[in-house]
Amino acid sequence: MKKREYAAGILKASVIFGLILYLFYESFLPAPFLIPVWLLYMKDWAEDKALQKEQQFRSQFRDSIQAMSAALKAGYSVENAIRETKKDILPMHGKDTRISKEYERMTVRLNMNGTAAQALEEFSERVRQEDVENFVNVFAAAKMSGGDSISIIRNAVCTISEKIETEKEIETLLASKKMEFKIMCAVPFLIILYMKMTFGEFLNVLYGNTAGVVTMSICLAVYVGAYRFGRRLIHIDV
Repeated sequence: MKKREYAAGILKASVIFGLILYLFYESFLPAPFLIPVWLLYMKDWAEDKALQKEQQFRSQFRDSIQAMSAALKAGYSVENAIRETKKDILPMHGKDTRISKEYERMTVRLNMNGTAAQALEEFSERVRQEDVENFVNVFAAAKMSGGDSISIIRNAVCTISEKIETEKEIETLLASKKMEFKIMCAVPFLIILYMKMTFGEFLNVLYGNTAGVVTMSICLAVYVGAYRFGRRLIHIDV
């Protein structure tokens, strides 16, 4: 992740943290005790951002191995198929994307008289992603077996592509539920804010006294627990 993305995440977490302090306590005094809440949100934000980037990369990787499979089917050697794939993915994803940069590195490796196996192995070590590792392992096994490596690689491409497509379909089905979850997470804040703006005198009893602090802290703990439980429900691994 880039520095500006981290900065945006920190700013978002800080705004939510300040909103919690205002709505639940009307004071910054509890801030040191609620730092774990800020850290928890940052952890979840980083996980979501990393997952989003991984999904983007996997989609790019799927397009690249499909292009490589087409090049192999057209009669190119594996080395030349990698070079052709680099050319094919540039119009699709642009030169600044991660997949384009990785194929550029592999092409440089091949131009330095490296083998396709070395280029792919280094690619796998850099990205450390399951689908890439599976593809590289299949390629290495096909080379060692001495069989129809091109056919084996094409079959691996189909399997990996189907897996990625299945996950994409699941994400599409869950998209509405995730949006509902985000809305439900915002509802308690909106209710308290509405009450403070319209019937503030009824909420005054919850602020500035021990009983109110305890009550709001229990509500906040229940909210955080429900939030964590909801996140577990909407995350499905294939």
